[in-house]
Amino acid sequence: MAAERPRGLLLDAMGTLIGLRKSVGHTYAEAACRHGLSLEAEALNAAFRTVFAAAPPLAFPSLQGAALRQAEQDWWTARVNATLEAVGVERPPAELGPELFHCFADAGLWQPYPEVPALLQRWHRQGLKLAVVSNFDSRLEPLLEQLGLRNWLHAVVVSSAVGAAKPEPAPLLLALEQLALPGSAVWHVGDSHDDAAAAAAAGLRCVRVQRP
Repeated sequence: MAAERPRGLLLDAMGTLIGLRKSVGHTYAEAACRHGLSLEAEALNAAFRTVFAAAPPLAFPSLQGAALRQAEQDWWTARVNATLEAVGVERPPAELGPELFHCFADAGLWQPYPEVPALLQRWHRQGLKLAVVSNFDSRLEPLLEQLGLRNWLHAVVVSSAVGAAKPEPAPLLLALEQLALPGSAVWHVGDSHDDAAAAAAAGLRCVRVQRP
């Protein structure tokens, strides 16, 4: 039996709608070079994957405004420092973490996957309510705006502001509230196990995206 057509979609961001034009390691290596450090991009990529997998959730209950933004920057600075230390940098430059935090706010580093703009426009035209739900931070909504995707979305929910990250269901439940739809009428689309687990906990059907 075919599944009933949804009335809304909750969409993951990184790895689902948008991706980096070049790897994290390449951007880290370029920034490190400006501080007199010569590092290999592939070594940085491997170190970042390990550091990121072990990181605490990017989520800050009860914070907002400038305090939230500072907590986001501090979280990412800690990941930058741990990545550099993992490839042998004993004392990462203090300026490098904040510099990279602002660097990744530049839409020039990101791109929508080729089919995404047309799909969002089509779904919006068909009357589907769309929300992005991401384990990311306050940089995401301006990025989606600059990439030309924000106009098709009813809401953007990020874990840092919600105070909980997928696989916890809270970000998805908040998005359902903002769309004013029940979970039975909404599917979640994402590329990770955390997306599938969060959708199951929130009572949503999950459609998994698998990109190369």
